[in-house]
Amino acid sequence: MKKIITFLFVVIISVSSLAQNPNEVRASMGIDFVSVPKLKNYLEMINQERLSDFSSAINFSGSYGRMMGENTQLEIELGYLLNSHNFNLIGGTYDLTYSLIMPSVLYNYVLKGAGYNFKFGGGAGVRLLSITEKLPGDPNNYDYSNLGYGFILRAVGNTSIAENVFAHIGADIRYDVLSEASPTTEGNTIGDVNFNSLSFGIRLGISYQF
Repeated sequence: MKKIITFLFVVIISVSSLAQNPNEVRASMGIDFVSVPKLKNYLEMINQERLSDFSSAINFSGSYGRMMGENTQLEIELGYLLNSHNFNLIGGTYDLTYSLIMPSVLYNYVLKGAGYNFKFGGGAGVRLLSITEKLPGDPNNYDYSNLGYGFILRAVGNTSIAENVFAHIGADIRYDVLSEASPTTEGNTIGDVNFNSLSFGIRLGISYQF
């Protein structure tokens, strides 16, 4: 994990040193369809009902990219994913909410045209997991956290809507590796549930190139 964090810092410093190259900033919001098999099994045990293999989650992200050559771009992204599950059970409501903070570094191949561009790339980064669980009939919240890593494959299209401003649409495939979460508050423990996940996402946003 220390090697991953060190790699991210080296890349950030390298990107910032290329001041003569074109830049891009982007903000977007989308929906991810996420499969977390161990969590699904855990929730089925609590709810006593079969659940879908994939659940929907909200994904917010922003990025900064710099062209490294005529058709290559290095991009630093910060993503935030939010997902929740809740059931009405005897004794009250069960609720589990988790979030992922996802800093990543991506390398993109860029195809340019008049007023548009396409990007195809991939990358990796650190994943910071936070979980809050509320049990039926229990006034307390139980919090958990973990640190892991993940990988992304991406396809993006940008089309011009004003000078230097582009409408952005993107699609991702992501795999995140997160082992059992550690409790940050005393009390209940989720146990051997890991949050390794496969997700497919689509998002819309705005990018500015300068």
